[in-house]
Amino acid sequence: MTSRRLFHLHLVSDATGETLNAVARAACAQYEDVSAVEHIYALVRGPKQLDRALIEIEREPGLVMFTMVNDKLRDQLIARCTELEVPCISVLDPIINALGTYLGREISHKPGVQHEMNAEYFERIAALNFTMAHDDGQSAGDLDDADVILVGVSRTSKTPTCIYLANRGIKAANVPLVPGVPLPPDLLTAKKPLIVGLVASPDRLAQIRKNRLLSLNENSETDYVDKVRITTELADARRLCHKHGWQVIDVTRRSIEETSAAILNLYNRK
Repeated sequence: MTSRRLFHLHLVSDATGETLNAVARAACAQYEDVSAVEHIYALVRGPKQLDRALIEIEREPGLVMFTMVNDKLRDQLIARCTELEVPCISVLDPIINALGTYLGREISHKPGVQHEMNAEYFERIAALNFTMAHDDGQSAGDLDDADVILVGVSRTSKTPTCIYLANRGIKAANVPLVPGVPLPPDLLTAKKPLIVGLVASPDRLAQIRKNRLLSLNENSETDYVDKVRITTELADARRLCHKHGWQVIDVTRRSIEETSAAILNLYNRK
């Protein structure tokens, strides 16, 4: 087995760092034999915060990536990295410059503008509140107020997918498909939401369920992890979705982000 190469990666941002971290991890994921030791510096908006980052960069030299709009701080970071002979990359500059040229506008130089508490921000908060109140079949007869409803057997990642969607401003509810338990009446009468069924391979579900039981210190064999039983559950779930015309997504080899992207595509088309 080839050993993985470790390298130091310094991520300097004048906001929360979410954008920078996502870009850096997406890039690093393209190299299978390396792992980044991340050093994250968020809300770097003054000389003191930058000095702390520069001390760490000097102590553990490595690639530096940054998102900062303050020209003085940018210049100071780039100059020091040049002295230390470490690469220093502004990940948003090419996009911002191209956008400014296309629009014929100057940038605002305001850090963290995308995180302002505007109407969109409060819509995300409302979506998250709705999602948490409608998790795992909780319903007050108002499922038709949802944007998206996910249905599926146990351990098909319904809850984390709903939370991810809520962070995108989508009011998402989820309803478990449990053998012998009737569905909420308002699920079957809902007209407004996009309803999607989540399924996975029996082998994958059996493994996830076993791990779940082990985490609860439950070692006994039950129907919950029986592959024949799981196969029947999945077949029933597919038949239910087909009967009502609900879309089905197999999450066996999908991450939460990939499943959510597929759901958002369906939602936007709807």
